[in-house]
Parts: sequence; C-alpha cells; structure tokens
Amino acid sequence: MFSIIIPTLNNYNYLKICINSIKKNSKFNHQIIVHVNVGKDETKNFLEKNNIEYTFTSYNSGLCEGVNNASKKATNNYIVYSHDDFYFCPNWDEALYNEITSLGHDKFYFSSTQINTFGFRDYDCGKNFDDFNETKLLSNLTKKEFPNLQGSTWAPHIVHKDLWLKAGGFSEEFFPGAGSDPDFSLKLWNLGIRIFKMVGNSKVYHFESKTLRDPSKFENFNFKDLGSKSAKIFLRKWGISTKFFRKHYLRANSPYVSELNEPKKNISYFLELIICKLKFYYLKLNFKN
Repeated sequence: MFSIIIPTLNNYNYLKICINSIKKNSKFNHQIIVHVNVGKDETKNFLEKNNIEYTFTSYNSGLCEGVNNASKKATNNYIVYSHDDFYFCPNWDEALYNEITSLGHDKFYFSSTQINTFGFRDYDCGKNFDDFNETKLLSNLTKKEFPNLQGSTWAPHIVHKDLWLKAGGFSEEFFPGAGSDPDFSLKLWNLGIRIFKMVGNSKVYHFESKTLRDPSKFENFNFKDLGSKSAKIFLRKWGISTKFFRKHYLRANSPYVSELNEPKKNISYFLELIICKLKFYYLKLNFKN
C-alpha cells in the first residue's frame, strides 16, 4: 500500500518500537525502508533478521540525504516519511487511505496527528523507550478527539511518489533535517499543491528522543542574532521566513475547511514581509557562505 521511509542513527530501541507498531497496528501491508546512518548498534542485524529493506551510509547523512536515498527503493505509489521514534497507533493508515480515496486525486500533503508529552500532556505514556506505557496509550486514544488542521508540515506525512519526485525530495542543504519539512511544503506549493492537512484520525505517539544532528557541519554558519540555523537557510533560499510561510500561506494549525487559496495581502502580511526582506538582505550582505 504505502512505502514508509525511516531514517535512523544508532537508535535501535526506538526504531524497533516504531517498526513493530507499523506491523501490529496497520490495516494494510506496507513496504518499510530504513536508512541506516553509521549503524554502530543492533539496527542492521534487526533489519536483516526481519527482512526489512534498508540503505546505509557509514557517516551521519542526516534526515534529508538518508530519506532521499531510501526513497529510491520505494515501489508503491505513496511515500510516507517517518521519524524512527514514532509509535504508529491502530488504523493510522486506514485514516490516511480514506482521505486519499475521498479526495479523488493526488495533489495533496497529508500528515498524521502527533501525540506527545509536550503537545498533549494528558497523553504522557512515556518519554523513553524503557518507560513506554503502550496499554495506557491505546486505552486512552478514543477519549480525546483530534480535529483536522490546516497547514501541516510535519511527519509522518504522505505524498504521491510522482509529487515527491517532482519536488526533488528533501533539500539536503537542511542538514541535519530541521527546516526541511516547511521547505518541502513550499516546493509543493510552487508546484500548485493547495491541500496541506493534518488528519485527526491518523495518530502516532512521538517520543521526541533523538535527531540526526551533527553540529560540526555548521561551525561556520552561526548567526545567533537571527534565530536557528535552519531558519536562516530557509530565509536565504526563499526570501521569507518559515513562520511567515506557515502563517500566511499554510494558515497552520487553524481548523481545516478546504484547500488553500493565495495569501491574504493585508497590513499584517506586508509588515511581516518587510521584516523578512530586511533580514534576508542583512544575511545576503553580511554572510557569503
């Protein structure tokens, strides 16, 4: 049904939970493809023992390069991008499938709802793999309804493979991965996609345990006065900030009603756009790398 891409970096204990949850809680059969960065733990042995496809780099390639490598093995029409520290809840895939079939075309970006201790504190079912309370999670899933929201840019997300290829996958300059999600969404926007929807009935639990960061690659890219490195990469690339894009284009986190239109160009839009441009030209003039 779907090709699920999972990049990982010596994160075996979480990856095992993630893959087992896909096998246990999916309605349909899916292709799972893991990209293994470094692989100094039990990850490769686990994947080979369970006949799970994977790609490999001996170095930390980050999320973007890893996902791009693994996606070349995708054999299904729809690509799901997942973190390795997700637990996929029952029928996560059926909810996405129903959205796809009811829409009737492939010009969309859907994502699942993340449940975690940061966003939904009543759903604290463990912060680490060794204190994960699966029983508590599953017994509480039906006690709270999650709405469909506008403007999703986060994992796990699903797009058609043709759309993934047209967009060129993830942009690898966003190493180790932060900022690549809104960048991918903006590339889709430029391809004419106007449906960016978080599906409330498709749920995953997120441990938020580990990323693929390697700070050494950014040692000469340190602009502390203007926020995070990924935000600066995005600003230099597109001329607007991620915050501006999510607010004025994607209308992020508002209730989902219908596909998006062009931004409303009001006073707020132009004032914030001017601020973006000032920051953009400051970066352009003062930092050449």
